[in-house]
Amino acid sequence: MQRLAAAIPVALAFWALGSAPKGSEAPRKEHMGKVTGIGGVFIKAKDPEKLYSWYGKHLGIQTAEFGAIFRWRELDRDKPLGKTTWALFPQNTKYFDPADNTFMVNYRVDNLDALLKNLEADGIHIEGRQDGDYGRFAWVIDPEGHRIELWEPPQDAADGGAKG
Repeated sequence: MQRLAAAIPVALAFWALGSAPKGSEAPRKEHMGKVTGIGGVFIKAKDPEKLYSWYGKHLGIQTAEFGAIFRWRELDRDKPLGKTTWALFPQNTKYFDPADNTFMVNYRVDNLDALLKNLEADGIHIEGRQDGDYGRFAWVIDPEGHRIELWEPPQDAADGGAKG
């Protein structure tokens, strides 16, 4: 049952990506900055090492220091190579705070500054920001209390920020 509970958020995220009705996209503000894909899926686990082992043995997910890295390329471009990270966190992690959900989705964005400016204009509180070697990050809480990570990959990264 625990295995199923850990897999449900991942399955729901992938199902939702492929099942949005045509034309259901919200109208975009001019120069808004937008989500361009899923940068990562992070799941709390009672025993991350044991769960990593299970996913490796039964589903073939090979992990490195920061979880599994799934590399991909946009259909209309040869480069840069993109990545989606899948990682397990200890159940007591503070990384998802202040939300108490068991998963967090990292959304890849094309212009973090523009997106944050528009979110703030709409009254959405920015929980934090961080710039680093892996790109630029910010966090917000959605209306149902889920913490969301926004990630703008480094512009000069030949691999789209895939350092794993």
